[in-house]
Order: sequence, then C-alpha cells, then structure tokens
Amino acid sequence: MKLALVVPGGVDRTGEFRVIPVLLALIERLARTHDVHVFALRQEAAAGQWKLVGATIHNIGDGWPRLRAVAAIRAEHRRAPFDVIQAIFSGSCSFVAVAAATWLRLPSLVHIAGGELVALHEIGYGGRRKWKGRLREAVVLRGAHAITAASAPIIESLRVLGLKAQRIPLGVDVDAWPPLAPRLRNTKHARLIHVASLNRVKDQPTLLRALAALAEAGLEFEIDIVGYDTLQGEMNGLVQQLGLERRVHFLGFKTQRELRPIMASADLLVMSSLHEAGPLVMLEAALVGVPTVGTAVGHIAEWSPSAALAVPVEDHAALANAIRSVLTDEDLRLRLAEAAQQRAMSEDADYTARSFETLYLQFRDEANRSR
Repeated sequence: MKLALVVPGGVDRTGEFRVIPVLLALIERLARTHDVHVFALRQEAAAGQWKLVGATIHNIGDGWPRLRAVAAIRAEHRRAPFDVIQAIFSGSCSFVAVAAATWLRLPSLVHIAGGELVALHEIGYGGRRKWKGRLREAVVLRGAHAITAASAPIIESLRVLGLKAQRIPLGVDVDAWPPLAPRLRNTKHARLIHVASLNRVKDQPTLLRALAALAEAGLEFEIDIVGYDTLQGEMNGLVQQLGLERRVHFLGFKTQRELRPIMASADLLVMSSLHEAGPLVMLEAALVGVPTVGTAVGHIAEWSPSAALAVPVEDHAALANAIRSVLTDEDLRLRLAEAAQQRAMSEDADYTARSFETLYLQFRDEANRSR
C-alpha cells in the first residue's frame, strides 16, 4: 500500500533530536512493507524533503501549512495513488488528512495523541478552549473513517462527545529499549526519575511540592529530571524555595541512547501531568523494569492500581503518599514493575504497526469495493 501520514513534526532529519521515538518506530515498521510518505506540517521553517527510517518526509514549513499540505498530498497522489491517509494527532493534522482524503475519495484515519480534546483554560492549553477548535474537531472527526487513541481515558473522552474510537497505544521499539527484569533496590536511598519537558501541562510544581513533603517526612531520595526547560529556570527557583537543591538534578534534554541507562538505574518514574494520552515515557520505563506513580491521566489511569499507582491531578499530598507507599513496600514496587512490563511488551511498536495495518487494509478494501 501507499500510505500518507500527517504529523505536526517529530521526524527531524537527524533521527535523534526533535523526534517522537514511538512515531519513528511506527513509521519504520510500516515502511518495511509499504510506501510511506510523511507530511510534517512544521518540522523545519522552510519546505524540504528527506528520507528517514525508510519513509519519505515532506516538510511543509511556514506559510499556510494546512492548505499547502493538502496540495502536497494531492501532488504526490498524482505521481502514484495513495490508499489511505492518516493523521497522527488531531487539530491541524486531522484537518489536512480528512480534507485531502475527502478530495481524493480515500479513507481517512485520525489518531488522538495529545491535548486535542481538552480545555485547560488556566494554562492556555487544549484543542477545545475556543469555539473554532471545538467546531473544527466536531466536523473533522465526524468526517474521518476511523478514530483511534492511545489510552482508555481518551476513548472515554471521545465517547462523551458521541464519537466511537478504537484503542491503539503507540508502543515502544523493544529493539531500542530491550526489556530488563525488575530488580531489587540496592540501597535505602531511592533513585527517582521524571522525564518531561518543563512546561505547564506537565505540572512540575505539584511534583516538587510532593518531593518536599517526602523530604520533610525523612524519606531518603534523589531525583533526575530529564527534559527541555521551557519555563526559563522557574522550576530551579522553586527547588531552591523548597530546599530541595541537594535532591533534585535537572539533566536537560537527553537522546534515547542517553536516557535509557539513566532510566534503567531508577527505582521509580514519577509523573505529575494535568493531561496525557500516554505518557510514552511510562512505557519505556516499564520495559526496563521501572514502575510509575503519577496523576490519573492516560496510561497511568488505565493501568492503576495493578500496573501503576494513580492519584488525582494537582494533589501533591496524594502524590507524595503514593510515592512513599511504593518506596516503602518493595513487594508492591516489584509487582507494579512486573505487571507494567508485561503490558508494555504486549503492546509494543510491532503491535501498534499491526493494529494500524489491519485498519488500513479494511478501509482500503471497502473503498475498492465501493468504486
């Protein structure tokens, strides 16, 4: 088949920086047997084209990217017809995919992978904050032949809007993240890790206040925080205010190769997000035997309490209590780690690719019969 995938970015020509690892894993697997063309709305400011993991990347760039993306898909379709057009993320990506597919009379699929269905007005985040966004999603999603999403909470959000969707998690490449058996802690001094850009959606203030409560209670720990700082040092200031300077280490961005040994050495991944479809880092942690405690979003909510522990969002006291529960009960920590690893391995990148391929074939065959 010839496939068109529409993405906002995450397909940088380096393959390491400004990429979405699970997206690259999916593209690489699809490209093994299909002709895959990825239309990135703004990976780079200038339009361009390059090869990556077996696929052709068409970067649209600045200046009316949605209209130019539809035109680019039509032009490539004239060279050799597409069979299916899929958006990974909704919003502008789904608009492009569904508009192009409607024009070309092709099946269209939309995968919800971010904050398209939420409205977090207090931090200016979410695709449903404004009426234009709500209208666009209502029209576009109802025009798609199929909607998929990574986790059960997102499926439920779609159900509330009257939309039926299929759960297909974006799985991790186990070749890049070979599974490691969960291990016993070697010391009483716990090693925690938090992997996320420092931004409002990830809500690091709740994380840091939970850590301050644990320090006050006498728990011995240190935490590595991995990710770009988009808040201009604000979290560093809060660390100093809370007296956590010796416990909290900001490591900045790490490539996947750099992240893996840091993750594998941790005892617990801690997340504090206001919203997640994943988080995908939870799956990476699970593969190397590290369980997760976090707020009740995405996979954390759907895996709790058997394969993770979830607490209400913005509740630093509940987060601190959950972290303490896991770090003071080694049997519980190992049970969570083992269950999480089983789930992550059963829904890896191969599973994701097979699941999408099944949908592609179904809708391609239906389209061919209707012609």
